[in-house]
Amino acid sequence: MTFDRWFNKQSTLLKAVLLLIPVVGWIVECLVRLSVALRTKSVVHIVVFLLFLLVGWGWVLCVIDFVYLLITGHLILAK
Repeated sequence: MTFDRWFNKQSTLLKAVLLLIPVVGWIVECLVRLSVALRTKSVVHIVVFLLFLLVGWGWVLCVIDFVYLLITGHLILAK
């Protein structure tokens, strides 16, 4: 699964728009995190994916990821 690579190749504006749409943003973040977890097989990435899957539908993690994306160009622990 290479969804994270596709997402990271997009412009920051497109990534921000995708994350701002409520349901689409959560799905995109889950797909990016799942893709990173499957590619790296790192325990940290798997835990972050599960945390976001269970708690990420709330606005807190989405806002933190959105601000981090605007500053760095990628999601937290998803590179």
